[in-house]
Amino acid sequence: MKTELNPDVSAVLDAIAERMLTHVFLVACGGSLSIMYPAKYFLDRHSGSLNSDLYNADEFACRDPRHLGKSSLVILCSQTGTTRETVRAASFARDRGAITVAMTMEPGSPLEQAADHVLSYQAPYTTGVPIDAADSNYAVLYMLLVGLLRQRENLDLSAPLLSSLSSLQPAIDRAKARYDDLFERFSRRFADRSVIYTTASGANYGAAYSFSICVLMEMQWINSQAIHANEFFHGPFEVVDETACFICLIGLDETRRIEERTRDFLHRFADTDNIMVLDAAELDLAGLDDAFKGYLVPLIFFDALWVFAYKLAGLRGHAMLEARRYMKKRDDY
Repeated sequence: MKTELNPDVSAVLDAIAERMLTHVFLVACGGSLSIMYPAKYFLDRHSGSLNSDLYNADEFACRDPRHLGKSSLVILCSQTGTTRETVRAASFARDRGAITVAMTMEPGSPLEQAADHVLSYQAPYTTGVPIDAADSNYAVLYMLLVGLLRQRENLDLSAPLLSSLSSLQPAIDRAKARYDDLFERFSRRFADRSVIYTTASGANYGAAYSFSICVLMEMQWINSQAIHANEFFHGPFEVVDETACFICLIGLDETRRIEERTRDFLHRFADTDNIMVLDAAELDLAGLDDAFKGYLVPLIFFDALWVFAYKLAGLRGHAMLEARRYMKKRDDY
């Protein structure tokens, strides 16, 4: 059972304790950007004094937000620490006087060198090495945000977070077992399809976004789009027919009804055999505090969906990582 924040997180909080902060910027690209969506949602729900914004790393530097400065905390993430746009964004933010915190798996990486502070984390997706989800990027980021709220607003959510993180990996394992038959059926249904959409809202949107662009498109060359579950009704629903394939994420945060509305429309007007629904209400989340279930469900969904992705890959005869044409294969772009 975890009872204390990650030592690296505590060290960062100690280092910035005397600094006035008014704004938090969440900055990254691709899969690393996806974890910033639930972080932004969390800050919106719980922080009264810290404004927050979420940016793609290169656009962050291009926009040069006027409120970026000495009272800003910029949290950046890159798994390898070599994402050029994110490294540039860290240097850009430091030049503006902001405090920069880099999240990465690689010590000594360019991102670590470009930032004031570093938080290390673990991930199984590209290494294949199993981890405890309490050491994941989601977990480390939530610990930092909970620490900020305790430090800045006298709001202490560390106990429910830490108890939830201690139970997170078993919850993920149970979710994978629960979805095994579902994934088997839909992987066979989707294996020869050229387009698969994902829908979600709130804290879950980042997971849908990452699965769409970083897994379906990057690793399986399947045309995809992460559609916000309410934006679905403002144009995208016109593609719905009996051949359209969707993955719907239904979470436990305050936007659940938005996700349910999209699911219900698809069940009315599409072929239900082409609509794969992951509903967190059906999962065994024992040990997760109610205050954090909605924020941790996206990680549970995303971890479980990797199992689905590998089933798809096997049926398509298309390797998940090795078959990429450009990612990690070229650096001249």
